[in-house]
Amino acid sequence: MSANGGTKAIVAALLANVGIAVTKFIAFLLTGSSSMLAESIHSVADSGNQGLLLLGGRRARREATPQHPFGYGRERYVYAFIVAIVLFSVGGLFALYEAWHKAADPHPIESWHWVPVVVLVAAIAMESFSFRTAIVESNLVRGNQSWLRFIRRAKAPELPVVLLEDLGALVGLVLALFGVGMTLITGNGMWDAAGTAMIGVLLVAIAIILAIETKSLLLGEGAEATDVATIERAVTDGPEVERIIHMKTLYLGPEELLVAAKIAVRACESAEELARGIDAVEARIRAAVPVARVIYLEPDIWSDAAERAGIGTAGHTAVVHPEAAVTSADESHAGN
Repeated sequence: MSANGGTKAIVAALLANVGIAVTKFIAFLLTGSSSMLAESIHSVADSGNQGLLLLGGRRARREATPQHPFGYGRERYVYAFIVAIVLFSVGGLFALYEAWHKAADPHPIESWHWVPVVVLVAAIAMESFSFRTAIVESNLVRGNQSWLRFIRRAKAPELPVVLLEDLGALVGLVLALFGVGMTLITGNGMWDAAGTAMIGVLLVAIAIILAIETKSLLLGEGAEATDVATIERAVTDGPEVERIIHMKTLYLGPEELLVAAKIAVRACESAEELARGIDAVEARIRAAVPVARVIYLEPDIWSDAAERAGIGTAGHTAVVHPEAAVTSADESHAGN
């Protein structure tokens, strides 16, 4: 994901939500509508969430340290998970509580009847602008994936988070407009409570989806099958490597992939020749999959006898002289 694209979508959402929150609070103070209060808190929560995403992106750019040798790229996942918690607690649970409170005293909207409708229509327009920005930026990196697959498989959390938040905000505004409109038409405040409850259920559902997807990133995800196949071809597409014994990948951050592999190399006359071969394999991997910035290759000698004995397979110790063990990693481990 383009960092600039993600930041642009976040800033657009932040500006929209701040403006929407202010207008919704004014409407709530004038009318006492619970739907307006729920939507006000929802916009405040969304504004805070966008601030968290910006903070996470900034902290993730810190340089690697001896204590964190692979950098801070995955800190973006931490802040995205916090966003899910905020959306669940501050947005969803508050809306459900407010719906229960309103249902206990379902008074109608008694003054400034037109204000919530005007505010909600204006908020839908502003939120649509934010949602459109997120869609445009997402399309730059989504490729041919479906929207569902993009949200589930994206390694950079910012765009999926903003997409789901903006979608939830638009649907929530429609639900609030429904609740307020029916309350104005019927004079029954239970419609306002119903709209508020639907907003709460919606926000809780979105928060759970975000938490599940972000949890997977926090635990550590490997490369997609297509990228794994591309890396495997890059490793074996040369005279240096006979086969891959085993290989593992792990995203250290949205734009930083670790590749660790044990490879069967052809017999070499010197460690220098072996090192040159390893360097050539690394260059092919980085050319094929640019996000593969940290690469560790362990050379081994493959033979039918070794295969029958289980030597050199996953979980066994490679039969290599110490001076022939060559590993390499990109000098820069900063998480971008």
